[in-house]
Amino acid sequence: MEYIKEFLIILVPLSGLICSLLIYIFRNEKYFKEVISVISSFCMFVFSLLVGREVISGNFLSYELFNLSPTLSIYFKADRPAVLFALVASFLWIITNFYSIEYLKGTKDKKETSFYCYFALTLFATTALAFSGNIVTTFIFYELITIFTYPLVTHKGTKEAVSAGRKYLAYLMGLSILFFLTALFLTYGITESLNFQEKGLFASYENKKLLILILFLYFFGIAKTAVIPIHHWLPTAMIAPTPVSALLHAVAVVKAGVFTLFRVLNYVFTPEIILKINGHFLLIAISSATIIIASLIALKQDNLKLRLAYSTISQLSYVVLGFSLLNKISTLAGLSHIIMHAFGKITLFFCAGAIYVQTHKTEVSQLSGIGKRMPFTMFAFAIGSLSMIGIPGFGGFVSKFLLFKGISDFGNYWLFFVLGLSTLLNASYFLPIVYKAFFEEPEKTEGHRKNLESLFLLIPVLVTALISVLLFFACSYIYDFIGDVRS
Repeated sequence: MEYIKEFLIILVPLSGLICSLLIYIFRNEKYFKEVISVISSFCMFVFSLLVGREVISGNFLSYELFNLSPTLSIYFKADRPAVLFALVASFLWIITNFYSIEYLKGTKDKKETSFYCYFALTLFATTALAFSGNIVTTFIFYELITIFTYPLVTHKGTKEAVSAGRKYLAYLMGLSILFFLTALFLTYGITESLNFQEKGLFASYENKKLLILILFLYFFGIAKTAVIPIHHWLPTAMIAPTPVSALLHAVAVVKAGVFTLFRVLNYVFTPEIILKINGHFLLIAISSATIIIASLIALKQDNLKLRLAYSTISQLSYVVLGFSLLNKISTLAGLSHIIMHAFGKITLFFCAGAIYVQTHKTEVSQLSGIGKRMPFTMFAFAIGSLSMIGIPGFGGFVSKFLLFKGISDFGNYWLFFVLGLSTLLNASYFLPIVYKAFFEEPEKTEGHRKNLESLFLLIPVLVTALISVLLFFACSYIYDFIGDVRS
């Protein structure tokens, strides 16, 4: 019975792997890919819930897949942050599956098999990374996420898509091989272990200069965090279909980056070790600069998906900043923002996709009066925007409030200015879109067209928007579930 419980950890990612294999085997069966994707996503979510129940009950779940050497293995274990990440990823896979069915139909996509297959493989790698019990297992699945999302980024097959894919690989794989892998070798050479430990792997190591070097090799090697100046791959990847963009921003890729950083800062290093070597100052400076600079760039973007992409770069650095402040409240803020941003940003991308399918509009300047023809879609966009700004009553406020508290505990009060300014900038690039949609008249050439909303695109949007509101009221349950983030 205990073996079966531990095997639950493997069943979570296996849901995605088996799904992709079945889609490929039965690729010529009509509607099979859609049905099996939906069923598999539900299975992944249920298995994640079952693992969560065991973790909450105090049961330690781990599973060693195989040994690489006497001291290295592909190893999985479950803790509360891992379950949280898996639950968010698997639930949003369910929602994205329903959205994708109508989106691909609306855009007359001819590569549905490839889309669903690689989407499932990406969720396989993402949840496997969530439950990774050591840094070498994390690295393997971190790389697999890049490999599996590359065909999604280049899905359209155009010269622009292929060029974007090359840039995507160059940044994510290039930096991880040059820096992340080097950090792994140095870590193993010094400690003879790569297993995550509560006391960290460097507790007894005293060479501060080498520790700082290793810390920054990890930091810049985990390029999926998209901090400036290693962020360029993310806006470029917006050439992908909208469900893929939603996957990149809300479910898998960038969240895999910040979650990997969380593991490194807390279980390879520890807050105590990083404070001792003063490694946190540059982390805070880079994440703070990214928050402001990316927001300023977002203000200039007329393309809606690009504006959302630079918003993600900024918002993602809220998570990085929370982890870099090295106290429990700020770390809780970072983990909470993974959830709040996931639901808020996927709502915004779903809205952008619905607008494109129904009107083929891609620019903010083209959205005058669109709220009169797509009222529910743009109402959901307004909710997602308010959550990203951090207005009370919406999920984004919760994590931003915790981040303010974490800054107060840390004592670097100039960071209040960073968060305050970024909030104003968030409002400056989101609210004009809402104003345009509802309070400006459409172009005369548009005429008075009927409501353009598709029910099958609208329902996923409204579900994620509603959850963005409910998360504000459920924040205490999230805190209770995460508990001591280093337990």
